[in-house]
Formats: sequence, structure tokens, C-alpha cells
Amino acid sequence: MSKLVLAIDDDRLVHHIIDESLSQFCTLIHAKNGDEGIRQALKYHPDIILLDVEMPGMSGYEVCEKLKKCKQTADIPVMFLSSRKELDERMRGYNSGASDYIVKPFEADELKARIKVLYNYMQHSKRLSQDIKRAQMTAEIAMTDSGDMGRIMRYVGQSYHAHDLRTLGDYFFEFFLPLKLDVAVAFWYHNSAVFFAGEGAIQPIEQELLEQNREGSRFVDFGRRTIINYPKVSLLIKNMPVDDEAMYGRYKDLLPHILEATNAKIKDMEVSEEALSKVEQIGIVFEELSDQLIGISDHQTNKLVAFEAEIAKAREFVEQPLTKEQIDEFEKLFQHFSFLNDELSIIKYKLTEITEARHELIESLNRIAKPWGEEDVPAQTDIELF
Repeated sequence: MSKLVLAIDDDRLVHHIIDESLSQFCTLIHAKNGDEGIRQALKYHPDIILLDVEMPGMSGYEVCEKLKKCKQTADIPVMFLSSRKELDERMRGYNSGASDYIVKPFEADELKARIKVLYNYMQHSKRLSQDIKRAQMTAEIAMTDSGDMGRIMRYVGQSYHAHDLRTLGDYFFEFFLPLKLDVAVAFWYHNSAVFFAGEGAIQPIEQELLEQNREGSRFVDFGRRTIINYPKVSLLIKNMPVDDEAMYGRYKDLLPHILEATNAKIKDMEVSEEALSKVEQIGIVFEELSDQLIGISDHQTNKLVAFEAEIAKAREFVEQPLTKEQIDEFEKLFQHFSFLNDELSIIKYKLTEITEARHELIESLNRIAKPWGEEDVPAQTDIELF
């Protein structure tokens, strides 16, 4: 993925040098002072910021401190570009929150190499943060992996890896094995009903009972049987221990937890299926839009180069020198075209990001849709409920 770099410097020559050094290496945004730089950082959230130290208004150190105090920009690596090479200046840059410090004048290859290091550091930091979150989740599951709630947490983990109703049903019935309960279940998926039974095929009368009581109370008791209803799942227990008041009450407290998790999983499966379809449709539109904007941007760039060449010719070959007002008008017009060119570059960059994100999302949704093997998921059978 192309890197997005924001250069903040009041010297137009430095911007030109950065353009020459990095134009084929990354996408660039330019700002001429600290205030504009902060606005650009908030608007575009670049991957890396190149920041001058000495600027009118806020100094580079002050700009860096403000960026690091802002939640939206605090994680963006900052590299100072400075003519000051003293150690105390580097320490001041570090204390203000910078990740690197390069002394002017610099070589293009050195600047590219330092940007690569910063970009890799940023990506590595993100991966570490994700690893820490996963480790915390694993620790929480380990702490709760005992007793009733431990079994429910294990089922929640298993259901995460179930990407079709058959697999979800297998994990669902596995939960009930130690309970010695004979159960049947209805999954209300989209506009249809899918029935499963723990032992053999579900009977027609059981299907009718589940369908007829779907809109009924949360708990429907009749004889030794109980139906527990949720919007996306209904459970029929055929041998509820109604004679054992303590066990009966405990099951009524325990089973809604697994049904809530199952209900949420089925909703998630429905959303994922719909999302994949919509992502594919949106992707086609974005690809068409991207092709159009790339053509417009290339045309704009060519016109800008031609316009700059015409200005240079006009200054050299006109019979009468241009007035200051004419030069100022040409300069304003050129700056306007330059601004439009920068905006088009950002649009192209963002469209590239969207296209890549779309491909990644489709791959993720397709992986979700692919069932896992039994060996990938821990079983319930090694956990005792009572």
C-alpha cells in the first residue's frame, strides 16, 4: 500500500526537494506552516509527518507536541527536518514526541530509508497492540473457563468459528451432552426456519410446536417439556427435570445465556452474508469512479505542467515585461491549479485505499463463510458442569 506523507515546512525549496525525492515513493501532502499542518493531519491522517523545526508562528516542536496530545494524530510518527544537528536539539525533538530527526541537507536515499523504517515501526506497533488485546482476551477466557459460565464462554468461542448453521448446530448440541438433556432447535435464519435435533431427525410435531410458539412467551412449559424463545433461535427441551426444583431453576438460569450467544451469532451470519453482497456492489462502483478520476487527474497534471511552461515562456519572450499585478495573477492561478492537483492526488490515494480495503474485506468475509475443521476448535466434552 502506498504511504501517505505530510510535509510541513515554510520553505518552498524544501517542498520541491521532498517532491523530487519522494514523488515516486509515496503520496505527498504539503503544508506551509504549523496551523495548516495540524489541519491537514486531522483531515487526512497521514502515515508519516515530515516537520521543519524553524517556522513562523508555531515552531516544529510546538506543532509536534500538539499532534501528540491530540487523540486523532497521536499515533502518527513524526520526523523532524532541521539544519540544527546539535544533540540537545535532537533531545528536544525526542521530548516533543518525534520518532526520528534528520539534518538538512539530506540525500533522497537517506530520506526514503528513514521513512521505510518509520513506516515499518508504525505497522509493527499496530500488530503488537493487537497481540496484547488478544492476549488479554485469552487470559479472561482462561479465568472464566470453569463451571457453568466457563462452559458458556467455551461455546461462545466455538460459535465464533461456526460459519454455517450445520456447524453451529453441532457445537450447540455438544454443549448439552453433559447435561443429559434431549433437545431440538429451530434457527430462524432470514425468512426461513432450519430445524435440528440432538438425537436423530426432528419430528414433524416438534417443528409445529416450535413454529406455533415462536411468537409466544420467553418460556413455554407444557408437561415435562419447555420451549425457550429468542428472535433468531428457539429451543425445545423434551425432558426438563420439572420434579427437581433446584435443577429446574438452574437450567432456566443457565440456558438463556447460550441462547443469547446463539441469537447474536445468527444475526452476525445474516449481516455478514448481506455485507458481502453489498461490498461487491459498492466495489464495482468505486472501481468505475477510480478509473474516471485517474483519467481526470492525469489530464490535470499534464495541463499544470503545460501551464507552468507557458508562464516561463511568457516571462522570457514577451515584448513588454509583465506587470507585478499580472505576475501575481499568474501566481495565484498556478497555486489554484497546484491545490487542485494535490486534492486529486489525495482522492486517488483514498480510492486506492478503499479498493484495497474492499479486497481485504471480501477475503475476510469469504474466510468467515468457510467452515473450520473440528480439529481447529476446542471441544466441550472435557469440561464438567456440576
